[in-house]
Amino acid sequence: MSGMKKTEYFAKAGDGTNLRYVIWSGGDGGSSTGPRRLVLVHSLAMVAEFWQATADALGAGFDVLAVDCRGHGASEKPEGPYSVELFASDLAAVLDHADWDTATVGGASMGGCVALTFAALYPDRTAGLALIDTTAWYGETAIADWEERGQKAVTSGMASMTDFQKTRWFSDDFRVRNDAIVEQAIKVFMANDPAGYLETCRMLGRCNQSAALGSITVPCEIIVGEEDYATPVSMAEKMHGAIPGSNLTVIPKARHFTPLEVPDVIARVFASMNIV
Repeated sequence: MSGMKKTEYFAKAGDGTNLRYVIWSGGDGGSSTGPRRLVLVHSLAMVAEFWQATADALGAGFDVLAVDCRGHGASEKPEGPYSVELFASDLAAVLDHADWDTATVGGASMGGCVALTFAALYPDRTAGLALIDTTAWYGETAIADWEERGQKAVTSGMASMTDFQKTRWFSDDFRVRNDAIVEQAIKVFMANDPAGYLETCRMLGRCNQSAALGSITVPCEIIVGEEDYATPVSMAEKMHGAIPGSNLTVIPKARHFTPLEVPDVIARVFASMNIV
């Protein structure tokens, strides 16, 4: 473990929704400019602690802030509709509460959609961008596909989806060797409010940030697991081709939850980012 100190906070969104976030602080690592600030947004149905292993791997020299998005974890779960723009404004409110003017912003899967939207809406607050296991758009059938998934949670319960999620999230070898990590992810998934899950699925179905890709001018890292079939390599390549100067990392044998499967690799990419 890196010795990162974790502190929990609550901020209010613009509409009054309470938002939980945590900051892991590893000290400045001897830097004359202080710790580098990193803001991370979790995947659908996860919580801020999705990033615990990445924060631990980063250690000294970083302050890492992660939020429970609205509808998730200990943040409030107001009625929808939700949008990636709303989630991005929530993130801005959290940064205001933390008194962070700017930071490198990253997200995984759903969180990547939010991070991309934040970078487009708040370019002056975005020092760098990391898009992990994600896409700008889920495609022509996205609205129907995500509606179907959300409705399954409502009609059949979150437990009905766990076998599907395990194989989607983690490679076969990882599941065999890391039962505790897999089961913790399932525990977090099962704790979700089905109504909030449905609204977030609808948000992802509507999300299309393709037009924003060309406007990204900050250092941008795109990361995807080689075996990710939720947001496959082809989607990462499309973003890479549209974001000027971006870097693409394909992680061999990993699937959709690379921050849990290979947090050391994710941390190395963050540490290597050339942020002024």
